[in-house]
Amino acid sequence: MPVEIKDLNKFLEIASRAVECRVVRKDDGGKIKARTRRYLYTYVVSKENFDEILEKIKEVCKNLIEISAEE
Repeated sequence: MPVEIKDLNKFLEIASRAVECRVVRKDDGGKIKARTRRYLYTYVVSKENFDEILEKIKEVCKNLIEISAEE
């Protein structure tokens, strides 16, 4: 089961040591997933803050994949 993180600073620290980060865009915002060797961590982002937080994720994550969710 994935572990949902509520604190952005904690998620950025986890994303810096992640093997891969995935960004899933949706109409109401999105979800950022960080895969470490042991766990999958998720962070839910609102539509208003999505672009700002995405720039921070791009700075710390080594391997970033962007996905648009089809509903």
